[in-house]
Amino acid sequence: MSSKRDTPPFVPAERASGACQYYQACPSALSRDNNLGLLIKQVHSLLHRVIDHKAAPLGLTAIQWRPLMLIHHQGIDTPAGLARAMQADTGAITRTLDRLESKGFLRREPYPEDRRVVKIVLTEEGRTVVDQILPAIADTLNLHLEGFSNDEIQMLFGLLRRMIDNGERYLRHASAPATPPGA
Repeated sequence: MSSKRDTPPFVPAERASGACQYYQACPSALSRDNNLGLLIKQVHSLLHRVIDHKAAPLGLTAIQWRPLMLIHHQGIDTPAGLARAMQADTGAITRTLDRLESKGFLRREPYPEDRRVVKIVLTEEGRTVVDQILPAIADTLNLHLEGFSNDEIQMLFGLLRRMIDNGERYLRHASAPATPPGA
């Protein structure tokens, strides 16, 4: 084996529940090339860097193109909704909206049902730029899936969805109120 990436995987241990436990609580088990969290983060970072590169001619960065996509394609139309969707603080979202508004991509207006709430509306220029972002995203995703067969791509989706389900199930159980003894 010639490189660190060729390091054989750790032999999984069985947990009491019978589920596979791949990782051990030691530094060598969590090495950079063997740490699933770091690898997923690296892929996520690369996806955004490549999309940023492709969106640069549009005058947009990731922090700017993502809200436009969420507004247009997911109907998120308030700063608070964007902050939740982007897992960002409202101050950062406000600054981003300021930049996007100064570029002419959106405008903010009072929400009809509650004038205390600001509604975000894409301008014609904003809708045009959103249509130009989609090809950059599709190209980037295809670039990162280069060399994968359709079966491998479907398997990857299934595996990632299973990981998401596992994490969400854990959080649901972890946040559920404890049942008192004898109840």
